[in-house]
Amino acid sequence: MADLSARQHQMFPVLNHHQVETAKRFASGEPKRFEPGDFVYRVGDYAAPAWLVLEGSMDVFRHEGLSHEAPITTHGVGQLSGEVNQLSGRPTLAGARAAGAGCMAIAFDAAHLRALVIGSADVGEIIMRAFILRRVGLIDAGAGSVLIGTAGNAALARLQGFLARSAFPYIVLDAAAEGEGRALIERLGILASELPLMVCPNGTVLKKPTDAEAATCLGMTPELKAGKVYDVAVVGAGPAGLATAVYAASEGLDVVVIDERSVGGQAGASSRIENYLGFPTGISGQALAGRAYNQALKFGAEMVLPVEVSSLVPHEDERGALRLELSGGKAVRARSVVIASGARYRRPNVAQIETFEGNGVSYWASPIEAKLCAGEEVALVGGGNSAGQAIAFLAPQVRKLHLVVRRALEATMSQYLIDRIKALPNVELHMNCEVNAIAGDAATGLTSAVVRNLLDGSERQLPLHHLFLFIGADPNAGWVSDRVHTDDKGFIVTGQSFDKRCSFIRNPLPLETSLPNVFAIGDVRAGSTKRVAAAVGEGAAVVSQIHAALSFSRVPR
Repeated sequence: MADLSARQHQMFPVLNHHQVETAKRFASGEPKRFEPGDFVYRVGDYAAPAWLVLEGSMDVFRHEGLSHEAPITTHGVGQLSGEVNQLSGRPTLAGARAAGAGCMAIAFDAAHLRALVIGSADVGEIIMRAFILRRVGLIDAGAGSVLIGTAGNAALARLQGFLARSAFPYIVLDAAAEGEGRALIERLGILASELPLMVCPNGTVLKKPTDAEAATCLGMTPELKAGKVYDVAVVGAGPAGLATAVYAASEGLDVVVIDERSVGGQAGASSRIENYLGFPTGISGQALAGRAYNQALKFGAEMVLPVEVSSLVPHEDERGALRLELSGGKAVRARSVVIASGARYRRPNVAQIETFEGNGVSYWASPIEAKLCAGEEVALVGGGNSAGQAIAFLAPQVRKLHLVVRRALEATMSQYLIDRIKALPNVELHMNCEVNAIAGDAATGLTSAVVRNLLDGSERQLPLHHLFLFIGADPNAGWVSDRVHTDDKGFIVTGQSFDKRCSFIRNPLPLETSLPNVFAIGDVRAGSTKRVAAAVGEGAAVVSQIHAALSFSRVPR
């Protein structure tokens, strides 16, 4: 948890008279009077504006558990309500009532709030810092959704991971313990097979929801406007895609970002990135992605999560718009498309491995997984930097960590991580080895893994309940491989030539695929450097190429 006690003045700043007058020029309406006890907005309200108090005060509160309220703060004159969700019009995670003798306040809907943040540098900085700190405070307090389930349940861990990666606050109630969680289950007659339950901030109860169902309930998946044509549609919300969103939106382009999971991509699962320029003490992948996500929202980029893109349809009309077909029968049209879909975690050729994914087998190491395996014996397969970061994070929290690699770490891992691993007393290295079998059942999860020595064929059975796999990734380009040229490994080729079926009078730009106005960046692109900084650089570079491409007119066939 973050210690916010010393930052209350930044969480709940008071604007001076000049700043208030500046802010009022961006308001979305006239001042409104609220009588004592009137709701200014309720928890779960869609498109609730931020309110600047001009007279009196308002009490801000959050939900606590299933049936209680807890005070957050009281806003007085010169203070602005809201948090990160107000930038995008998503459901509010807090509520407010007029306090004392009532209050007079002026509203800022999402569009006008973003205009204020961008249009006034000093006020914008104060607001963005306050909103981010307030979201952190809500996460620490568990002031969003309520999850009810049993410890170790795979579906519960999946939901926790999704909400954590999406920076949405939540609290977990044990379904087996006495209390309001168990009482709700009994009152609704919920079966064990229907757990976990998710109670959304607006009171909606979901039974064993998918990530997509949870996102819809939380307002993370916006309604797409029929007929709208974006300037740029970005597929993938990893470092490359988020960089594109920030730079393109800040230059006035209309941007939508679509990802089938959550923000951050593979980098978002890194417990600590220590060789990223400008962060000498390191930064977690989730924190880095969260900052980029908030920047993209600030400049007006639209985020559509978690929604899968199933295919790309080239220039479907006379305006030259491309169409992305999405899951659920939806579609997005755009003048240009940036493929930043990254890579998929590689699954080893081990029998029944998919049976235990999320129930003992993990492809990332977040605080949720670390808590599940605390004090136990675990194994981790992989010798790259992502594996090294996960080892440094997990080892201090487990009894013993078996590191399984096929070759020397020096061939694949940064030296600073190798040195750190060598200093960990509970890491046992299995060199020239691989995991070739696992055992367990659906009820108890993973129970053991067999490690085979590739040199002499000897085998060793390790009793454990948690296996972490960091063995690389394959390009996530299957959904578009029939439309653009790829190399023999499936990575998308850029900057060579357009498809012969296209009638364009220009040559492709360096990051442009064989389909005009369709670009590929980051890990999915052939020849790219697989580093976070390189992905961010390509995300910035592609924006200038988008401007150049859109300046050309399409030549009819």
